[in-house]
Amino acid sequence: MLINDSRKSAIQIYRQLKNAWLLHTSTFIGNLILAIIGTYFFSKLEYAPEVNFVFLLSFLSIGLWITEAIPPFAVGILIVCFLLAGFGTDYIFPQTKPVDKYIQTWTSHVIWLLMGGFFLAEGMKQVGLDRALFQWTLKRFGNKTNKLLLGLMIVTAIASMVMSNTATTAMMLSSLMPLIHVLGKESKFSKAILVGIPAAATVGGLGTIIGSTPNAIAVGALESSDITIGFLEWMAFGVPLAFVLVYAFYKILSKDLAKEEIKIDSIPPGFNNPDPTKKRAVIVTLIITISLWMTEPLHGIPIAATAGVPILLLTLTQVIQAEHVRQLPWDTLMLVAGGLALGIALVDVGLAQLLMNEILLLPLNGLWLTLLFAFLAVGISNLMSNTAAAAILMPLAISLPAPFQIAAPILVAISCSCALLLPVSTPANAVAYATGYLNQKDFRKGGIFFMAAGPVLGFIAVLLWVFLKGG
Repeated sequence: MLINDSRKSAIQIYRQLKNAWLLHTSTFIGNLILAIIGTYFFSKLEYAPEVNFVFLLSFLSIGLWITEAIPPFAVGILIVCFLLAGFGTDYIFPQTKPVDKYIQTWTSHVIWLLMGGFFLAEGMKQVGLDRALFQWTLKRFGNKTNKLLLGLMIVTAIASMVMSNTATTAMMLSSLMPLIHVLGKESKFSKAILVGIPAAATVGGLGTIIGSTPNAIAVGALESSDITIGFLEWMAFGVPLAFVLVYAFYKILSKDLAKEEIKIDSIPPGFNNPDPTKKRAVIVTLIITISLWMTEPLHGIPIAATAGVPILLLTLTQVIQAEHVRQLPWDTLMLVAGGLALGIALVDVGLAQLLMNEILLLPLNGLWLTLLFAFLAVGISNLMSNTAAAAILMPLAISLPAPFQIAAPILVAISCSCALLLPVSTPANAVAYATGYLNQKDFRKGGIFFMAAGPVLGFIAVLLWVFLKGG
């Protein structure tokens, strides 16, 4: 993988500085000072001390997520530690409170669900199914630039429904870089690929619960309110929405492409001699896992429990070994656990409800408030991790009255995945930008399109699904 998180390409220049640690340290201290000042003025509203404490933690966490004075996963750990120190000891408050719920986010069903997806992605990579996907695309769509671009974007979108969006982008681009090198930096087709692939990977992740981390966070938030959404239920609106957005963006990109042929001999071959037994093991595991996810209403096995299938089968068949497990994106799981813990704290001390009460005072009904949350989500996600943005907004969105209590969290998740304006807005964009073939302005067209089309089309799709479902 070319990059670990969505901000690496934005801060590469700082990491080249001899005294870069001074920058990060001063940024951390600056965030802490701003959080203390903000909390001081917030405390004038005379809410309970616990509310002020969680406000301070939220203010600090958001600042650290935006500036990345420390890595995003470290912010997740910091949140849990703060909550344990604040509520689990008598150093800050005279009485302690149960803190197990904050620690248990590390074993949340969302964590297990994401881990299952990570194992599937790593298994596909180990046996060469990633390269096989590209070879199939080439055979199916030919070597005309406009048709090949459509095929690459469709395959990327489908793959990202069961794999990490970042891993899918890295997989596809690593297969295509030899071709892009031959075409050159000024080639319109090269730029269309480098912009289209990350967009298709990010938006394609809308199709399933495991396709994007905000999706899993939304499902977890809804389950905490006794609202269950199955794998197939999510796909009912997620897959059509993903394909509509991907195809619409393809049409925008293809306007600048001539219908010319490219040389096939510059495209890299598939994976060299994969073990046929291991390859069959991955295919069988994919079929079993996805089938169980899609048929949850029939057998009743939670999707988080099903995530154990690829962990068991792929390690049992030696497709994934210890060294491969060490390379999994554990930092993402740490970030998610911290975000979930912050969401629980916001609700427990009543801060989420206080903020929602202020929002509800706006002269807007539930319909417009839901749309407001969508645009807030896409706007914030362009500046910070979409996972972090989802963790911040989800406890507020779920406070809306029914049926928007269901629609708003889902729409927040969808909108968080439509932030593609900057190279650092999403890990997939950062992977493409790190190739050195794109300028920041190359993302502008897609970013503006998805910022408008994602929330609006998602709003229509989700509300239609909710009302047809009878929510």
